[in-house]
Formats: sequence, structure tokens, C-alpha cells
Amino acid sequence: MQLQPGLYRHYKGPQYRVFGVARHSESEEEVVVYQALYGEFGLWVRPLSMFCEEIEVDGRRVPRFALIQAEVSPIGGSEV
Repeated sequence: MQLQPGLYRHYKGPQYRVFGVARHSESEEEVVVYQALYGEFGLWVRPLSMFCEEIEVDGRRVPRFALIQAEVSPIGGSEV
């Protein structure tokens, strides 16, 4: 599964910048590395499968995170 680096909106409204996909050193699970664009601007990781999944909100399926604007990854390449 590929994920485009860039600006994303969480289904609850806040925006995040996705830097890319990394691998967990023990399990080799793919995780998304991203930063909150509010508050303390914390760095986060979340399993790729969870980041890309759809969830149910008010009886309809919506993406957990929706791409707002694609960007070139600061850690190399346009897609990770």
C-alpha cells in the first residue's frame, strides 16, 4: 500500500502533515509518520492500515484521514 506525503485532514477536523511510511524495527509493520499542525505540533506514528481505513460516522463511511494537498516528502521521493 502506498501513501502520498502531504497535508491530511482527520475526520474530526484537525490537520496533519504526513512525512512518509516507516517500518517498525521489530515487527516490520508499516507505520505512517505524521505531525499535528496544531497545539504542540507533536510527531505521531500510526499503523498504515489504520491510517488508510474508512470508519463509520453518523451512519456513513468516511476516511479516517483525507488528503488535502500532496507534497514532496522531505525524506525523499514523492510517494512512500
